[in-house]
Parts: sequence; C-alpha cells; structure tokens
Amino acid sequence: MGKEAAASEDRQQLEVIPGTAPGTLAIDPSAPKPVIRALAYGPEDVAEKEIESPAALHQLLEAWPVVWVSVHGLGDERVLRELGEVFDIHRLALEDVVNPGQRAKVEPYGSHLFVVAKMPSPSGEDETEQLSLFLGEGFLLSFQEGERDWFDPVRERIRGGRGLVRRAGSDYLAYALLDTVIDAYFPLVEQLRDEMEEVEDEVLSSPEDGTVETIHSIKRRLVALRRVLGPHREVINALLRDSPEFVTPQTSTYLRDCSDHLLRLTERVEIYREQCSDLMNTYVTMLSNRTNDVMRVLTIMASIFIPLTFLAGIYGMNFDPEASSMNMPELGWRWGYPAFWVTIVVLAAGMIAYFKRKRWW
Repeated sequence: MGKEAAASEDRQQLEVIPGTAPGTLAIDPSAPKPVIRALAYGPEDVAEKEIESPAALHQLLEAWPVVWVSVHGLGDERVLRELGEVFDIHRLALEDVVNPGQRAKVEPYGSHLFVVAKMPSPSGEDETEQLSLFLGEGFLLSFQEGERDWFDPVRERIRGGRGLVRRAGSDYLAYALLDTVIDAYFPLVEQLRDEMEEVEDEVLSSPEDGTVETIHSIKRRLVALRRVLGPHREVINALLRDSPEFVTPQTSTYLRDCSDHLLRLTERVEIYREQCSDLMNTYVTMLSNRTNDVMRVLTIMASIFIPLTFLAGIYGMNFDPEASSMNMPELGWRWGYPAFWVTIVVLAAGMIAYFKRKRWW
C-alpha cells in the first residue's frame, strides 16, 4: 500500500513488453521457487504432503472430497504451467497470478472461479501481498508470492476438525481464507487509530514541525487502505450474487458475515480519514492561535514603548536652553530628570492597566 510497494508492482507490470502475446508469464528472477503443499481432507480424515511434481495431484483429487493445494513462490514458469494444466487454468488467469499488481476481483472460468485478494503485511508495513485463488468442485488452489504461510490457523482448524471446515466443501475453505485476509486488516486499522490519537495529543499540547508530515503519512495510508478494501467488497458481493454454482447457501451465510466485516473496516477507515482532516484543521488553528498570541504580546510591547521612545527621542535632542527660552526649557529645571522618569513610568503603567482592563493582556 505504500510508495515502495506501488513502485515494485509497477516494475513488475513493465516487465511485459507491449505487444507480447496474451498469457505470457513474466517471471520475476528474484521470486522464490514454488513450494507446493497439499492438504486433503474429508469429514473423517485428513492428509498432508509436499508435492514434488504437479502431476501427482491427480491421485489426491480423485481420492479426497476436498483438496487444498497451496503454492508459495512464483519463480518457476514450468511448475506454474504444469499446475495450470492439472487444474485447467486459463493462461490469462495464470498471467494475472505472476503479475501481483492485480486489483482484488472475481472472474469465472468455466469449471472454476478465479479470485484475487490482497493481504496486508504482517510487519505492519504499508505493503500488500497478492493471494490468488482458484475455486472449483472439490479443490482450492492458492498462490502466494512469498514463502510465509499466512493460513496456519486455518490449517490447524482442518487438522483438528474444529468448526465446519471438514464437513463443508471447497467454497467454505475459500471463505475461511478470505475471512483470514480481511480480519488481518483490523490490527492495521487500529494501529493507525492509535498513531492518530498520539498525533492528536501532540497537536493539542505542543505541535512540532514534523506533525504535519505525520498527519499526511497517516492520511495517505488510510487512503491506500480504502483503495484496497473497496475492491474486496466487490469480491464478496460477486461471490454472493453471481456464483451460485460455486458457493453453497451455507457458505453464503458466512460470506455475508465477511461482507459485514469489510463494511466495518471501510467505515472505520472513512471515519479516521475524516478525523485526519479535522486534525490538520486543528493543527492550523492551533498554529494560528500561537502566532496570534505572539503578535499580541509584541503589539502590546510596541504600544507601550512607542510613546516612551517618542519622549526619550525628544529630550535626547541637543537643544541649548540658554540660546532661547523656546529651546527646551525643561533642561534647566531642577527636577526635570525625575519628572521625566515619573512621566515615563506613569504613562507605561497607565497603558498596561488599560490593556488589562480591556483584556488584551
């Protein structure tokens, strides 16, 4: 979701030369090699194994009610194409798998659905990882960019037979993965809320030069989150509305709960984004008030010293009272100097009392 992630996605998109045949796989040379794991299960039993050759999946698909094939890493074109042949994946869908800058979406391809989702970074960084799912009768094929396994909790539920996953079909498994992805955004949103509360305290107490940059950073990340979460709502709605042959009524009930989670997330993001705008306005107001306070003090000080400076300037002129009675006769007075200071002090004290009475100081 951050600038670096967007730049990385752009670079990967540019690797495909304009005019290249559709379905060309532009493999990132730095991408990890695919690691294929199969988790086959039914109501009574479960089996796990690491797959060396995609051709070995045919036997599992025939023997088990549901087979989840998870692929970690996209760095081998041959293996990806072999998987495409086993599951009859369209070459355009396979091209989208290896180009992780895709928008979250759902596309039907005959015997299966192609679903793209974006997973947040577990480190809290403003980055996402693409999750590609192929949902068909009795199987779910998932692709992840990196080697990290995001779905250990789902695997544990399958192994332990907890919940409905072992008694349901592959559509419920797809829901479980999507629900895990969506719920992973809640800590990220709450982290941004905590950062915003800290900035709010800073704005109200002692705003600093870096406060504006912090507010802009939080707002930019919230906008990026909204840009990611919006398409996910379209994905869930498409699964509920347009995919009755792939999604059972039982799973639709759970997908509606998933849609509710997305709605809560988007509402929070919108609220926090508006609060960021209010924070910026508050910061500007506080800064303006501080400036006004400084200007008021400076104006009062200037107002006090201007007449005093005027008097000091007059009596600082070199006039000779002996040359003429009109040449500053006060210079010859016995009490002229004390009278000057009494006038200065009375004038300053009178102005200060007047300012306080008007509540200007």
